[in-house]
Amino acid sequence: QAQLVESGGGLVQPGGSLRLACAASGYTLDYYAIGWFRQSPGKEREGLSCISASDGTAYYVESMKDRLTVSRDRSKSTVYLEMNSLKSEDTGVYFCAASPLKCQDGAVKEGQFNYWGQGTQVTVSS
Repeated sequence: QAQLVESGGGLVQPGGSLRLACAASGYTLDYYAIGWFRQSPGKEREGLSCISASDGTAYYVESMKDRLTVSRDRSKSTVYLEMNSLKSEDTGVYFCAASPLKCQDGAVKEGQFNYWGQGTQVTVSS
C-alpha cells in the first residue's frame, strides 16, 4: 500500500526555519501533486501549499506565501517544504498528501488528496 512519510519536524525558536520532507514508500511521487497541510492545536487541518506533478509549479495560500517554499527533488522522489520566520502559531502537526489531480491556484483542499502521511510535529517556542 502506498505510504507517505514526513520528516524534519522538531522544536524551533520563533524566527527560525525548518525544512520538512515528504517521501513515498512503494511508489514515486513524480506523477502526483503534493500538498502540505497543518493542524494546529484546537484547529481544523488547513492546506498550506501544493506543488504540481508536471512542471513543479508551486502554489501557496495567501497567508503563508511569503514564508514558505515548496520544492521537488525528482532524483529522490521527495518533496520539501521550507518554512521561514516561524511563529508560535505555526506550531502543529504538518502533513503531506498526494493527489492525482492538478493543484488549484489559491486553494489547497483536502478532498482532492488520496494518500496521506502520518504527520510530523513542529513546535515553535522559545
